[in-house]
Amino acid sequence: MKKKKKIKKIIERLSQISQTVTFAESCTGGRIAAAFTAIPGASAVLNGSCITYSNEIKHAWLGVSDEVLQTYGAVSKECVLQMLEGICKMADSQYAIGTSGIAGPTGGTPQKPVGTVYIGIKTPEKTYVYHCFFEGNREKIQKQSVTFAIDEMANILKI
Repeated sequence: MKKKKKIKKIIERLSQISQTVTFAESCTGGRIAAAFTAIPGASAVLNGSCITYSNEIKHAWLGVSDEVLQTYGAVSKECVLQMLEGICKMADSQYAIGTSGIAGPTGGTPQKPVGTVYIGIKTPEKTYVYHCFFEGNREKIQKQSVTFAIDEMANILKI
């Protein structure tokens, strides 16, 4: 199923169950929100989202703790978990997608090379965080991250 069709189905499902979705994006820079808002009817389930690129904004807007940022870094499961909690609270949403990663071409380390991305999905019942590694240039890494997040959201909603 193509990305637009999956997003349309996600929007339809969330509308049917009267739930909302929000996004806390770092390395994807708003691409997930843009993909959703390109679909008519998105306003029924999307109150808003945040691009939280810097650690300071992750902390100030989403409540990511300094301890998590210092101990694990922004590109970590722990950070994405707190991003999801913070954005759900801020947007008063039941579902959320969060991303934090290294899209490159610089910024990678031996422990977290370029292409390392953590993608989280929060539902009312459970929170999932995926540690992904994508290859390619910056644009390809961002596109793969968006596609993965949408695919997993569709899987979780059984679409």
